[in-house]
Amino acid sequence: MKKKINLRMMYIAFLAILATLITLIAVFYTLFKQEVFDDLRAYAVVLQEADIDKIVNNKAFISEADGLRITVISDDGTVLYDNIAEETQMTNHSERSEIVDAMKNGKGQTVRRSETLSENMYYYAVKMENGNILRVAKESSSAIYIILKSLPMLIVIFVLLLLLCSVLSRTLAKSIVGPIEQMAADMDHMDQVEGYPELEPLIRTINNQHADILKSANMRQEFTANVSHELKTPLTAISGYSELIENGMVNEQDTMRFGKEIHRSANRLLTLIDDILRLSELDSSSESGNFEQVDLYELAQTCVEMLQMSAEKHGVKLELSGGKRIVYGNKQMLEEVVYNLCDNAIRYNKENGSVFVNVGEEDDNVYISVKDTGIGIDTEHQGRIFERFYRVDKSRSKKTGGTGLGLAIVKHIAELHHAQLCLDSTPGVGTEIKIIFI
Repeated sequence: MKKKINLRMMYIAFLAILATLITLIAVFYTLFKQEVFDDLRAYAVVLQEADIDKIVNNKAFISEADGLRITVISDDGTVLYDNIAEETQMTNHSERSEIVDAMKNGKGQTVRRSETLSENMYYYAVKMENGNILRVAKESSSAIYIILKSLPMLIVIFVLLLLLCSVLSRTLAKSIVGPIEQMAADMDHMDQVEGYPELEPLIRTINNQHADILKSANMRQEFTANVSHELKTPLTAISGYSELIENGMVNEQDTMRFGKEIHRSANRLLTLIDDILRLSELDSSSESGNFEQVDLYELAQTCVEMLQMSAEKHGVKLELSGGKRIVYGNKQMLEEVVYNLCDNAIRYNKENGSVFVNVGEEDDNVYISVKDTGIGIDTEHQGRIFERFYRVDKSRSKKTGGTGLGLAIVKHIAELHHAQLCLDSTPGVGTEIKIIFI
């Protein structure tokens, strides 16, 4: 990366320096050309004020003066005088651009190749009072010569600037890539990286992602440990009871009791495995493709009917209120949410308690709430009850067959539906869990 940045900077520097030198040469040539025309204009003014007949008669003197070429042309284009070439050998000049401009506007100038001398010349022509055209010219080779003469110096400057840019680009590339390399080498201390202001958002993003990855890894490690512990308990019970039966160490009455315990532990094990698999499935897939319009009241009614027998068994009254409310979601997931909430409310309730399921709407948002008259949850536990395997009362949870994963599944499904999960609980009074579909 550092090499690539350095090469691109050098490429940009090369183009920038080259463009600058070309621009300087063009500007220099333009200024030089303007200066030459100014000189020619000055010569023309002087020659007009002088006695032109004396100048013509002193042809040898003029031919050696300042490298100038002086020509006098009549209004019909005939060359009357030239201090370098023979007038009689010269063609009609009426179509020369500088002569045409001088005839029309009183003056004209141009740079072109002379047909007489076969050289590039600067021409300046002015119309005199007698109607003739006075033209003053100078070879343009002088400008090209100056540019060619300065070319070695320009090349030296070009090379020196490239070397300077090479050093600067290496330094700049190092300053750009340095903090990134430092972050890559020690991601645990990215907050100590001394970068430039533009890098700070990237550092924060990577730092947050790194923290999230570590948190996720810790959660998975903790989850694995909890799963191992939770699976070990029923498996140990099953293994112990079955070993006693296998060795004939129990009588017929105890055999039936042990068989019942084995069956209960096996059921608990199956329930735990189902919940673990369900959480794993939710972690790996959003299932957003199965979303549809769901009647939340009808779904809640189905769950209440399914749990009516369990409620009667626990001596709990189960009631449903509200009306038809449509939400966009996964029907199977939402049914799982309502079932888990109602099942928890039944199992953690008091004898002769009640569970109230309500489907309604507030502030244009559909909600479903499950409220019980159970044991309630202390404030210190309320922030953690949606964590995996977290139980407020472990002995009661195991007695009622809870796995500690039901509310974790509820939270996960609520997040997938972008729903808000609200908890209101008072110890000894009861708990209400409300899911609001935003």
